[in-house]
Amino acid sequence: MNFRLNYLFWRIAYFLIVDKKYRIITMSRNHQELWLENFSEKSAPLIRLLRYDLDWGNWVKRDVELTSYNAEKIRKSYGKRNLSVTNVYVSQYPPVDDYEEFLNKPFVFPKTKKTDVHSYLIDESNWERRTENLLSLVDKSQDIWNLKEEYEDTEVQVLKEFVLTNAGKQVEKERSLFKNGKPFFTYFFIVVQLIIFAFLEMNGGSQNPETLIKYGAKYNPLIIEGEWWRFITPMFLHIGFVHLLMNTLALYFLGSAVERIFGRGRFLFIYLFSGIVGTLASFVFTSNLSAGASGAIFGCFGALLYFGATHPSTFFRTMGMNVIAVIILNLILGFTIPGIDNAGHIGGLIGGFLATGIVHFPRKKKWLSQILYMLLSAAVVSASLFAGFGGFGRSLNPETVNGLAQQRIEEHDFEEASTLLFEVIEDGKPNAQTYFLLSYVEIKQGEINVAENHLQKAIELEPDFHEAHYNLALVLGDKADLKTAFVHAKKALELKPDEKSYQQLVDRLEEQI
Repeated sequence: MNFRLNYLFWRIAYFLIVDKKYRIITMSRNHQELWLENFSEKSAPLIRLLRYDLDWGNWVKRDVELTSYNAEKIRKSYGKRNLSVTNVYVSQYPPVDDYEEFLNKPFVFPKTKKTDVHSYLIDESNWERRTENLLSLVDKSQDIWNLKEEYEDTEVQVLKEFVLTNAGKQVEKERSLFKNGKPFFTYFFIVVQLIIFAFLEMNGGSQNPETLIKYGAKYNPLIIEGEWWRFITPMFLHIGFVHLLMNTLALYFLGSAVERIFGRGRFLFIYLFSGIVGTLASFVFTSNLSAGASGAIFGCFGALLYFGATHPSTFFRTMGMNVIAVIILNLILGFTIPGIDNAGHIGGLIGGFLATGIVHFPRKKKWLSQILYMLLSAAVVSASLFAGFGGFGRSLNPETVNGLAQQRIEEHDFEEASTLLFEVIEDGKPNAQTYFLLSYVEIKQGEINVAENHLQKAIELEPDFHEAHYNLALVLGDKADLKTAFVHAKKALELKPDEKSYQQLVDRLEEQI
């Protein structure tokens, strides 16, 4: 048996794994086939080594095709746009028939044309030249080795065991990245948000705007008045069971991963800082009433992206494409589905990345980098606070205020309802419902003329607002403007023909006219 070629095979593996830090992706049971990756090596990011004594050229053709198929799967799993594979055969002799056409030019995977295989044959007659060509792809300064004429099997085994032991240490070092702490705060936050959700349900309902505001939801007017704790408390509140369920599941999976990678203390900082930055971004860019752990959960995404930026090979081999796909999907949904606080999501994502840059990894210090992340975080938070309190955060969301005013009306607190609605009008963003509710308050307060004007504005903004047409008909009827009242009553009935009160008003006005 030719032990020299066996030794050469493992000497090449030694050079790639020990010297150039390639990692074994997969290995055959007999250890004669190795797939190695190091995507920092641009000229040869993926190398396949095969120790096999070739016989027929047709076998080489089929093997190159299979290699391209396997490489294409690797390309997809790593999310690479294109992938070049260096395919190396170590054989005592070349095939007995024609084979050069399979080795002289790259084989491109036919379906996607994004993966190409460059094959090399190293045999007894050309091993020095071909090995030198292979080594130069990775390190042009590397000299070819001087091999003895003969090697003992024990020499081969010693080299093989050394290479595999070193590869095992690489794998164990990589696994240690995921063993920096067992989830504790992940479960703690899950329990906290479940308890708080139950508390909200028993004290007015988790979907009741007044209850949410009372117990700490993000509400811009109160933040501007000085209730700074509303940057923190919203991450523990949830609006409805579905919202709670989705965020709890996301926290369970993402929080566990982040806490295992970065440890408990770092995870606590990342989660809270991300939640605060997410609320801050929502404060600056949206006037909606909002609550939920989404900003902090997106902070976990940001932490994983930081992990990907510092350990790209491990990241893409383990979770990378799934994480990126979920982030993109959630952001798309946030821009297309009304009611989702995408500003909070993006703020949390950025906050998570910055927070992770500040704390970095356990037992690893990068003081200059960490200080820069700290300064950048301070700049982002300061600029956001300045923008929010300087004007951006002062706008009111009409739907939120309308809901609060509706509750005040139901409680017969007309003065408070009027104050809330006028704030929206002064802010310059009233809608038809704002004017309609205000007119109702004014009718109750006996201000008929003012109510008429506000009902007219409601109809201008929303011509098919049947309740506004009906109420205006009532107001005009009281003022004895029967013909105009009849027009609006008929319009209300036309818009909602099954409403008995509308029909009764039309009949009464018709009789009076």
